[in-house]
This record gives sequence, C-alpha cells and structure tokens, in this order.
Amino acid sequence: MNIRKNIATNDEGFIFNPSTGDSFSVNPIGVELIQLLKKDTSTDEISEIICQKYDVDRIVFEQDLEDFIIQLKDFNIMG
Repeated sequence: MNIRKNIATNDEGFIFNPSTGDSFSVNPIGVELIQLLKKDTSTDEISEIICQKYDVDRIVFEQDLEDFIIQLKDFNIMG
C-alpha cells in the first residue's frame, strides 16, 4: 500500500494529483500519515508511532487510519 509516485505533497498538507488535476488538503496529523505512508511504513507501525506520540486510543486510531486510507484510495492518492 503506497502513495502513488506522481502525487505531490508538501509539509503544509497540500496534496496534488497531476494525473487528475485534483488537489486536497489534510491537517497536521494527515501530513504525518502521508509522510509515513510514503516511507512504506506498515499500518501497525503507524498506529504504534501515532498512539505513543499523541496518547490516543489505539482501537479508535486504527479505525480512523483505515478510514483515511480508504479516502486516499477513493481519491486515487494510493495504489
């Protein structure tokens, strides 16, 4: 599960898909998730990193991460 190679992102949360011309923005946590996904970090590792860093409930975060990934796939950001 990877962010497509042609997807442009920046540290402020702007995401651009040059294939479709669509652009999106994400919040700071979304930026972190995109950066981790770009590094091919597994969802388990992402959950561990974020839950420790922000002291959030792992079950709740894993559902939110799953929803985020579904959205990225729906918008052709992930392959």
